[in-house]
Amino acid sequence: MKILSSMWGRVFAVLMIGMLSSTALTGWLAFGEREKTLMDYRVTHYIERTEQMARALDVLPTASRESFLATAPPMGLQVASTAAETNNIYPESDYAKAVSEKLGKSFHVTSIPTDPNKCPRQSKDNNVIRLPCETLGIVLHDGTALRLVVTPPRLVQPPLNSDFIQYIALFLVSIAVLAYAIAKMAMRPLQQMAEAATALGQDINSPALPETGTSEIVQATRAFNAMQGRIRHHISQRTHMLAAITHDLQTPLTRLRLRLEKVNDSELRDKLIGDLSAMQMMIREGLDLARSMDSSEALRPLDIDSLLDSVCSDAIEAGQNVTFTGIPGITVLARPQALRRCLTNLIDNAVKYGQYAKVSMSMAKDDSEDVLKVSICDGGPGIPVEFQKKVFEPFFRMETSRSRESGGTGLGLTIAQNIAQQHGGKLQLANLPESGLEVSLILPIQATSSKV
Repeated sequence: MKILSSMWGRVFAVLMIGMLSSTALTGWLAFGEREKTLMDYRVTHYIERTEQMARALDVLPTASRESFLATAPPMGLQVASTAAETNNIYPESDYAKAVSEKLGKSFHVTSIPTDPNKCPRQSKDNNVIRLPCETLGIVLHDGTALRLVVTPPRLVQPPLNSDFIQYIALFLVSIAVLAYAIAKMAMRPLQQMAEAATALGQDINSPALPETGTSEIVQATRAFNAMQGRIRHHISQRTHMLAAITHDLQTPLTRLRLRLEKVNDSELRDKLIGDLSAMQMMIREGLDLARSMDSSEALRPLDIDSLLDSVCSDAIEAGQNVTFTGIPGITVLARPQALRRCLTNLIDNAVKYGQYAKVSMSMAKDDSEDVLKVSICDGGPGIPVEFQKKVFEPFFRMETSRSRESGGTGLGLTIAQNIAQQHGGKLQLANLPESGLEVSLILPIQATSSKV
């Protein structure tokens, strides 16, 4: 189940199972004790009934006993005179022993074999059944022998009326609410830290987490904020260093280019200028790489269809073979300039290595989540599967048409990947069935609004 895949779901399940198990055990023990107490009370009550009946008959004259038995309430007892059966010796039952102790030694109490046909009857489901009973023989002071048929108390059944069921339901709901609240309270700091880590991947300048809560949470939050500060400092240093190097190299390279124009040997001059142009292009892309790691540009709602249409129109005006099929009305929370740079790099790569670029948009699923997919297909040779992860590494070039001779520096896909990750997305590569490469920019649907 999906709920058990999350930490709070598992904590909730463990709490519910633990509390329900404890409740069931407590209920079982309570009902057992209740049953024992009630049974003891009923047995005592039946013994007292038998004692009262025996003592009442003992003090009455013999002539009045029959009329007393006829008018007295039965109280669950059947009394009759008997003679011969009490003279025999039978094993005494626990009930007979209890009655004998209650009456004292002046009464003689014995057990008599019970005839099931003389036990009380009860109607159940339109059927008449005989209840289990026990027969006692009691000899009074004047020698009169009584035969008592006693129906022992039945076991106490747990209460199953509507009120009891409602109380149990209310109790279970209360336990579920308590377990849910505890699970959410316990997992909230972890969830906040996970959200902060996701936000950190998209924006290194995201605000620090508030250092509040229990001592363990404060310690973890303080460590997370310190880590974020160190990462921000390292990235800032690297970005500034790369930007400074690439920027400072522009001036001497420009002077070098001017001086190369004065070289008289035209063949040598052209070679030197070509190498210089390649160096300048590498510096420009190095500067773009530094910018791609900078997340200072603010996020704002952006019409992705309009942005793609603008990028494709610019490419077409530059003489590139580009077509675009969009879906109007989809808004993305993005950094406009950074996302434009990402899309421009992908389209330029497609045209450079695959002669054309077919750009399209679609809604798709990624790990069961709704995502926006921007696909850019070309007609090139594609990329072998074993190199499809390596091409995102800086300065990685394949020994095919994607080489320095064709103008590549190995930074285009690295820059595009950095920008995609800043937007909570990613790039995916897939070779087309016949020929060509499909580069897909995946953006999470959480960052998009519904169609308008």
